[in-house]
Amino acid sequence: MIAAKEVKPSEIMAVILARIEKLNPKLNAFCTITQDSAMAEARQADKKIFKEKGEGLLFGLPVSIKDLVFTKGIRTTFASKMHENFIPDQDDVVVERLKAAGAIIIGKTNSCEYGYKAVTDSLLWGITRNPWNLEMTPAGSSGGAGAAVASGIGPLAVGSDGGGSIRAPASFCGIFGLKPSRGRIPLYPLLPGWETLDRRVTHHGPLTRTVEDAAMMMEVMAGPDDRDPLSLPGEKLNYREEMKKGVRGLRIAWSKDLGHVVVDPVVREAAEGAAQVFSKMGCEVEEATPHFPLMHDAFQLLFAADCAGAIGGQLKKWKDRLDPGLVRLTEIGLKATAVDYVQAVNRCHILWERLQPFFAKYDLLLTPTLPLPPFPVGIDWPREVAGQKVHPLNYLGFTYPFNLTGQPAASLPCAWTADALPIGLQIIGRRFEDLTVLRAAAAFEEARPWKDKWPY
Repeated sequence: MIAAKEVKPSEIMAVILARIEKLNPKLNAFCTITQDSAMAEARQADKKIFKEKGEGLLFGLPVSIKDLVFTKGIRTTFASKMHENFIPDQDDVVVERLKAAGAIIIGKTNSCEYGYKAVTDSLLWGITRNPWNLEMTPAGSSGGAGAAVASGIGPLAVGSDGGGSIRAPASFCGIFGLKPSRGRIPLYPLLPGWETLDRRVTHHGPLTRTVEDAAMMMEVMAGPDDRDPLSLPGEKLNYREEMKKGVRGLRIAWSKDLGHVVVDPVVREAAEGAAQVFSKMGCEVEEATPHFPLMHDAFQLLFAADCAGAIGGQLKKWKDRLDPGLVRLTEIGLKATAVDYVQAVNRCHILWERLQPFFAKYDLLLTPTLPLPPFPVGIDWPREVAGQKVHPLNYLGFTYPFNLTGQPAASLPCAWTADALPIGLQIIGRRFEDLTVLRAAAAFEEARPWKDKWPY
């Protein structure tokens, strides 16, 4: 519409900012709103359109950035009082690329402190709520991004995922979220002290209403950058064209529990029904579960050790102003030994040794994204699922293993509960085969479209 001069960027921006003003007080999706600069940039974009000089794949489109991602000149707090007044002097690589493509930043979306848990609340910014039911969490830690996209107060959002933090909000908010392969989108700069954890498990990626919107963002965001030594080589790809190639002939595994996740029957039935849709699209679908060791302790130890390395030295000074759960995790890390850490890393290697043969046999693995529908705000993690007491990491049992392996994975809406709460299906691909994940997601979206389903 912008290219056809049917609408001006400033008109789009005015609508989005008005909707933010109306809904954000209820949702708390944005912690920082850049309305003045966003509108000024949109008016400048109007002039470029008038002069027929509009350029860039995302020209004139509003985009939000998670508050864990560096934005030059825009406050970036990491949802922590330790960084309450931090204003970066440089952009993250992903932000550089979005700006170069013509996107306009409308603000920073809320997160939990340092993204350490999969709900979205902090002592600095408060609670973010789910647009489908304000008493429920949008999950996290990219919950502000998920709530923004789901409620229409931002069409494109950048999130980060260190254990499920893109896919979990996508599931609970009824939108699409992609965690690309590790290194597909470079990470730079990183907050000092957190480099090890971010390089090991964190991925930046899009949260959008449609698969095509995510593919469009990937065309801009993906590609190597020497500032991130783990960034992947490769040419720029036309993700939107590639995603249209269909899924006929793919061999797909469906696992209801990955062998150890306790799952709500409503979620299991919804996801299993969604998995069978792929059979109708010409895929060979069979129930199969990869056999790998339970990774809860190893994942927690890696996360705790990095928390200790990053903020352990300042814990005494800041303890009363940090999230209590983050404090507990940091204290666990301070007690860990070098041997504990190495053993946890070695278990990650064993995880891949078990998963590699499985993905040599199957092109994709399908699971529920999360083991239960959205739960109330004020809870860090569900204590029970289907009447059974569970480990805290049962909540992310379907998602975090694929951060440890670096594989691409996405969540898309597959059903809604009787209470109109979203349920997500997760699609996991082979290492580096992001396009196969997008192809499968696009095929499912065509078969079971969701983009016109809104909470308001």
